[in-house]
Amino acid sequence: MMKLETALQILQADHNFRAIVNQDTFYYQGQDWIFQELSYDSRQVSEQTLFFAKGQQFKAEYLETAIQQGLRYYVSEIDYQVSIPVILVNNIKQAMSLIAMEFYQHPEKKLKLLAFTGTKGKTTAAYFAFNILKQEWKPAMLSTMNSTLDGVHFFKSQLTTPESLDLFAMMAEAVAHGRTHFIMEVSSQAYLVKRVYGLTFDVGVFLNISPDHIGPIEHPSYEDYFYHKRQLLANSRFLILNQQMDHSDFLLESIQDQPHTTYGLGSPNTIEESAAFHFKVRGPLAGDYDIQLIGDFNQENALAAGLACQQLGASQAAIQAGIAQTKVDGRMEVLTHPSGAKIFIDYAHNGDSLKKLIDTVAHYQKGKLALILGATGNKGESRRKDFGLLLNDYPDLDVILTADDPNYEDPVAISQEIASYLHRPVTIIADRETAIQEILSHQYQNEDAIIIAGKGADAFQIVQGEKIPYPGDPQVVIQALEQP
Repeated sequence: MMKLETALQILQADHNFRAIVNQDTFYYQGQDWIFQELSYDSRQVSEQTLFFAKGQQFKAEYLETAIQQGLRYYVSEIDYQVSIPVILVNNIKQAMSLIAMEFYQHPEKKLKLLAFTGTKGKTTAAYFAFNILKQEWKPAMLSTMNSTLDGVHFFKSQLTTPESLDLFAMMAEAVAHGRTHFIMEVSSQAYLVKRVYGLTFDVGVFLNISPDHIGPIEHPSYEDYFYHKRQLLANSRFLILNQQMDHSDFLLESIQDQPHTTYGLGSPNTIEESAAFHFKVRGPLAGDYDIQLIGDFNQENALAAGLACQQLGASQAAIQAGIAQTKVDGRMEVLTHPSGAKIFIDYAHNGDSLKKLIDTVAHYQKGKLALILGATGNKGESRRKDFGLLLNDYPDLDVILTADDPNYEDPVAISQEIASYLHRPVTIIADRETAIQEILSHQYQNEDAIIIAGKGADAFQIVQGEKIPYPGDPQVVIQALEQP
């Protein structure tokens, strides 16, 4: 619970308070009023709720419905002129984050916080960190694939980085479960819409950067995307940076006065020997490491996670054990076709990650390659051109284009847009399960490979704004291979 007066003081200290309007209504009880709940969902309110009216699509009728359920106050950038007081602020998302911190008694101060950002690799790195830290500590994790607040029960997150009210509620739950560390993926959107406003991480890791998430409902430009990615650097006590990433010189110059380390070629922490399931590190983490996820990029993610966990107190033995134990559903998952060909299932969903995936598979499988690929609707629209141009570099690659979260767009139209950049014809099959079944029905030999990119283990397709149940790519493959 929390006094309204406390909330107003927080807003004033952040220069975010404008006024209380309509405070002489029947409902107004003064600044001594105590609220016991926070909400931004007008369907989940009561007399004890401080409600945040957020979003461009928010309507006054949502408030009217909430008032009928007993709502007495709301926080907003807009006066919707209803019958209860509004606490007007300049930025609703900043207000949500700072008030949530205080409401949940600052759980962020009771946990060691580790954050990963990057265009790709966040989930895999978070999994490595979780498995490392659990050897000696009690970590919680918020991940795109799976999250846990008690180390036992796992659930699927709706957003890469949750809304601040949810985030601090989750942190408080992790504290209640005796967790010691909190690992999370921090998206550029998290900083764009201030989901982590006011939060400082003990360790922040910047894995990589490439053009992505650029479109009408995301970032207007690559510069804007890169700017918001960089905010993790300004909000972490210790930084770990991939020295091989694009713009690394610029980033290193910007953090020269902050405690940090780097990894990659030319840095103190380097992978000097690499095989499919083993790598050797030179530097402070010097040693031999077993790994279940193939690919140089997965070894780099493991090294980044190891350095982060070392900074948080993990031992060398814990780092080695955690890396060796890590598996991620739908991330470089390998199955075998009846012909002996390998089937690689991976979440690769932009041009850069797809190139690394194809090149990695080609390194291990020297025969014919086939690919299932789609692109999301209503977001990341630049990926379509990236995919098409990239696939021109692999003229012998057998390609089927299909659906991958088409949302409000036509999956055939999305596939046709990708195909328009290709210099050869490709097959388009809108239904993803049918597309996978088709590609598996082709003739293969032992050295061949089938790559299924994009969805990974996601158990849904986003269609017309709804999450429609989908078995997930690994399950679709398994079911198809079991058919006589």
